[in-house]
Amino acid sequence: MQHLQWFPGHMTAAMRMMEENLKSVDGVMIVLDARAPRASLNEKLAKLFNNKKVLYVLNKTDLVNVQDVKRTVAEFSEEGKETVAVSAMDKRAVDLLYSRIFGLLKEKLERNKLKGVFKPIRIMVAGIPNTGKSTIINALCGGKKAVTGNKAGVTKGKQWVRLRELELLDTPGTMPPAFENQTLAKHLAYIGSMNDANIDFNDLAYELLAELKEKYPELLKAKYGIENLDVETLELFNAICVRRGFLRRGNEFDYDRCATAIIDDFRKGRIGKIILD
Repeated sequence: MQHLQWFPGHMTAAMRMMEENLKSVDGVMIVLDARAPRASLNEKLAKLFNNKKVLYVLNKTDLVNVQDVKRTVAEFSEEGKETVAVSAMDKRAVDLLYSRIFGLLKEKLERNKLKGVFKPIRIMVAGIPNTGKSTIINALCGGKKAVTGNKAGVTKGKQWVRLRELELLDTPGTMPPAFENQTLAKHLAYIGSMNDANIDFNDLAYELLAELKEKYPELLKAKYGIENLDVETLELFNAICVRRGFLRRGNEFDYDRCATAIIDDFRKGRIGKIILD
């Protein structure tokens, strides 16, 4: 497997922009992917926001088992991280997020009220690419105001989104400058937080199959109709090629098409509810 690393030039500028805008916001929402909460926790961002009220938003919970979501929230809470679990596609997420945001900044709101000051709460929305930051902003807005996409790096610059009670600063997804832990880096590649164009999908699908074979064998069996997983990962890859009809002339395995399908199945939750970290 190639060494995974992705930190394009615009991310340095994004970090600088966030630092410059910190004085103008009341708090920060850091959006994480519930399938890879540890991998999507950029410690560089956490340090940057050290003096601000921070709400960690565990997004895409519809792709993870409820008990795993609860466990992650409990672990983060034990570490002193104010955490809320949502699926941005669920309408109930909006009320929950509003409640937690205003709860987090209750003291500031009360101070403003005593002073007779009534102005919107300003929140910076940050996180690594493709965790659903813009989707959450759009949910809070009740309509499409931020640019969204299903690939890393859609938001390129800052965007202020103004509501009556909130002003949200959408920021570009920002990765750590380096990945010492390549297991976590792989998890980010699985969920689409890295630029797919820079990744060998055959290697990535192989690594994903190896991990799921160990952690979620029953889900693999059910999805691909393969009973015996007590085989080498390459044999499993071959078997999926056959089951899905990904064969070239002469019955050669079409690993490219199969790898793309496996990664797509995982990202869209078709293999099942999975947590990686």
